[in-house]
Amino acid sequence: MLDLSRTLLALATGLLALALLVNVVVVATRRRAPAATAVRPVAVGRGGSHPVSPLSPAALDDDGPVTAVRTSKRGVAWAADRSVELALLAITVALVIRSIHTGHAPFANQYEFACSFAWGITAAYVFFERRYGVRALSLMVLPLPLAMLGYASTVGSEASGLMPALQNHLLLTAHVITAVIAYGAAGVSAGAAVLYLLRPHLKFPGLPSEDLLEEIGYRAIVIAFPMLTIMIILGAIWADIAWGRYWSWDPKETSALVTWLIYGGYLHARVVRDWRGKKTAALLLLGFAAVLFTFFGNLFFGGLHSYA
Repeated sequence: MLDLSRTLLALATGLLALALLVNVVVVATRRRAPAATAVRPVAVGRGGSHPVSPLSPAALDDDGPVTAVRTSKRGVAWAADRSVELALLAITVALVIRSIHTGHAPFANQYEFACSFAWGITAAYVFFERRYGVRALSLMVLPLPLAMLGYASTVGSEASGLMPALQNHLLLTAHVITAVIAYGAAGVSAGAAVLYLLRPHLKFPGLPSEDLLEEIGYRAIVIAFPMLTIMIILGAIWADIAWGRYWSWDPKETSALVTWLIYGGYLHARVVRDWRGKKTAALLLLGFAAVLFTFFGNLFFGGLHSYA
């Protein structure tokens, strides 16, 4: 069963790489639609009409609506979308198979965490791509699950039992699932931030507007921040059960708290102080750097989470 799980993860890696390559071509070669099309009113109710919402993808995309290469269900763009969805399905099935084989959720070691992290980012990308229709986002987001799956292939994939500190299946599952959701959404926010900063220097006609990229980054953190909050609370409860204290300033605990503070600061700056532009994009990148340090830092600094 583990061989099948590994095969599915390899298939997912190939599908994500294919989708990324196709989307690069689609974004780089996309043609602009006539400007009048982008501002045409949309009928509502009985004969009424109103302009496109200022926060809708059509209004925020400087290049107007997507042309035939996107709308044609037989086109390569459609194939790229299905490739990402199939990759997500393959990762999901691979993790389920591994869970059945090991008897526990796939969160026991660095290999399983990396695969789950890849699942979270891919799922978040599919959600935001469907919600906003921003294909160019894949150029910055899809390399992240590819990197995680590539990293997973370099560490031991052998099944292992749960160490005593992890043998609370309910808390383990809830704690890590909230982390996976949070980190996946954070990955999308980082991708949107990178694309926002690079957009003035890229000449691709298929790039979304800066306003839309900023909106995606914000909406992603609206999901990530409460998940991080729940993750930290559950982790503290779990730590008290496993180690006899709620907080020990373990490197992974500390970096998770720093991540939470950065994203909390971002939300405060954007909502209360009305920050926009490069400053908020920089905060999103700083937050995701903290996410990566939380994930990989224990490999260098040890601590109570050294098993992960």
